Amino acid sequence: MIEVNFDGIVGPTHNYAGLSIGNRASSANAGAISAPRLAALQGVAKMRRLMAMGLNQGIFLPHVRPNVGWLRALGFVGDDAEVLASAWTADRALVANAMSASAMWTANAGTVSPSSDTRDGLCHISVANLSTMPHRASEAAQTERQLRLAFADPRHFRVHSPVPSAFGDEGAANFMRLVPPAGGAAVEMFVYGEGQAGGFPARQHRTASEAVARRHGLSPAHTLMVRQSDAAIAAGAFHNDVVAVANGHVLFAHEQAFAEPSAFHETLKALMPDVAIVEVPTDRVSLDTAIRTYLFNSQLVTMPDGSMTLVLPAEAHENADVWTWLAELIASGGPIQRLEIVDVRESMRNGGGPACLRLRVQVDEEAFGAIDPRFLLDEAACGRIEDVIAHEWPEAIAIENLGDPHLWDRCIKARAALTAALGFAPDEI
Repeated sequence: MIEVNFDGIVGPTHNYAGLSIGNRASSANAGAISAPRLAALQGVAKMRRLMAMGLNQGIFLPHVRPNVGWLRALGFVGDDAEVLASAWTADRALVANAMSASAMWTANAGTVSPSSDTRDGLCHISVANLSTMPHRASEAAQTERQLRLAFADPRHFRVHSPVPSAFGDEGAANFMRLVPPAGGAAVEMFVYGEGQAGGFPARQHRTASEAVARRHGLSPAHTLMVRQSDAAIAAGAFHNDVVAVANGHVLFAHEQAFAEPSAFHETLKALMPDVAIVEVPTDRVSLDTAIRTYLFNSQLVTMPDGSMTLVLPAEAHENADVWTWLAELIASGGPIQRLEIVDVRESMRNGGGPACLRLRVQVDEEAFGAIDPRFLLDEAACGRIEDVIAHEWPEAIAIENLGDPHLWDRCIKARAALTAALGFAPDEI
């Protein structure tokens, strides 16, 4: 199988409106001045780093922002400028939602099951509904449009529309997949929450996870529903990928990530005896520290030589507790052999680390050749993207700027310049 990490390009409206309830970084930086140009360039630099490591890299495009159609659905009328102006006068929070750049976190775009796991031998992708948060719930239609364009070949892919919005589904951020090192059936794990914890809602419903598993035609014998711990949600782990990540036969997680870790581990070992569970103990790295540094919102990747590398945010490197524990992990000769640090501070300040920025898609060689090549990254495409960002993306956005018609116009033109540079027709995406 060939693995491709599809990263979201940070959009020109990237701002700190603090819209994400339960996301401590988003709340802590609410009202700060953002740097969209720097944020987008940091994201491209991360993609370049993974390409230099020998990994396959893809992209998804920023969504159309401001989302005028969403505001029209709320009763605002007139041309685009009139809709935006009247919405800003009536309720500035609505405009902030319509300007959100959160689609850059493509771990929430959907859930992906490789063809080797599914009954019909197709790669199945279910678009997430993200129904818990208004600023994200509006993303599904544009996300689905991009996914259906990128994975259009019915011989290899099947893209599913979102499950009903009554059942919150936040995509691959609450999904993990393990594969035995010697080959054999993979185990797909869906992590869900229940009710509220610490006043924060559990965003992934078990019903939604079960629906995705059924749609994808997964074997019930190799599919696990795992409950996230209330402690993790209360501490700010709004998605499972803030406290756990899996790759190959390795599960890397915090001690307090799951509601019943011992039972989960026993079940997992019964299904996959050679699974490697790397658990970080609370007395070495607290749950609060793990979430503040996004230790687990890292990309655990398999290198071309078969070894594993953990791609971490700079914040993890800068914390003594985290870095001391990681240094001991590498020295122990365990399944994770290398640490790689990336700087995505602008994304981190809004609550999304390296793993939030990417959707992992695993395909065979023939299916890889069927992916729309405009969504696959190479050095030439990186250069075109960086050139557009450098010339078109705003340098800074303050919250009061979100009602500025000049900013609206600039962001629309910036996205249009990017899509044109990547070969997309004006109304194609």
